[in-house]
Amino acid sequence: MNRAVPDAAQPIVGRTPVIDNLRRLIEKASRNRLPVLLLGESGTGKEVVARAIHDANPRGQFVPIDCGSLVGTLVESDLFGHVKGSFSGAQENKKGLVEVADGGTAFFDEIGDLPLEMQVKLLRLLQERQFRAVGALQWRTVDLRIIAATHRDLRAEIAKGRFREDLYFRLNVFTIRLPPLRDRKADIPLLVDHFLERARAAGLPWFDPGPDTRARLSAYDWPGNVRELKNAIERMAAMHSEHHPETALPSALVNQSRSADLERLSAAVAVEDAPTCEFVVRPKSPVFTISESERNAIERALAAAHGERGKTARLLGMGRTTLYRKMKEYGLD
Repeated sequence: MNRAVPDAAQPIVGRTPVIDNLRRLIEKASRNRLPVLLLGESGTGKEVVARAIHDANPRGQFVPIDCGSLVGTLVESDLFGHVKGSFSGAQENKKGLVEVADGGTAFFDEIGDLPLEMQVKLLRLLQERQFRAVGALQWRTVDLRIIAATHRDLRAEIAKGRFREDLYFRLNVFTIRLPPLRDRKADIPLLVDHFLERARAAGLPWFDPGPDTRARLSAYDWPGNVRELKNAIERMAAMHSEHHPETALPSALVNQSRSADLERLSAAVAVEDAPTCEFVVRPKSPVFTISESERNAIERALAAAHGERGKTARLLGMGRTTLYRKMKEYGLD
């Protein structure tokens, strides 16, 4: 049975300047126990960075706390624990996540989703290193590093009354902003190989996406960032077809790639050695699907090149293998 690819203990993958700078910041943050605030879009790898900070100077456990999942009446108990009999159903003493992290690192993921009443208690934890379990009379002192992360604009959340300003300033001691994947596309080939290896280690079949698919992966903007790329590689590995490797690509990626192909087709008429016969790609219309427009463009390119497939591929700006596959797909062979 295939196993899920774990997120823990991932290296920081990349060679771009922004990633080199990120590694330097991780090393600096690891030298002390000051609070760290990680900012960035969803999927940029904030937990990976938090673990890297902990692992660079390991002490105790790394305890992730998903603030978005802390809802309902048991939020305080989940965070700080409770004593037996403190509420209905509390049949024994229970440690909270903060106590579990004592001596190590507590990672508050999506801190912007933490309820306001819990933000007050977290502020005391930051300032006094103290907490009190539900139903307890005594305060407990802990020694832990706190790393918080969010995709939200916390200043905007403060203005809307959804985040405490004093907590923001207490967290905003050492801030690291993670870049979106679209700003470091040169790292995508390394990430693809990294996730292929991780997928194989998790029991998924190994495959080589091939140059055409790799080009599509590198050209895509990845709005879901590294997490979206990781999920796409795992899906491709699980659904891989040797003859049609792109069938498992995310539909958004395929549509963006096809739109880019159509733009290149429109520009093909400017090629100096293009045939003099009329070769015009109709403007995109809401009446036609991307597939229909692409099929029409290939037909016109074939006519302009008098059926010579090598010349057709050059006109369209695509490899011969891709052209042959698309011709077969659209019944043009």
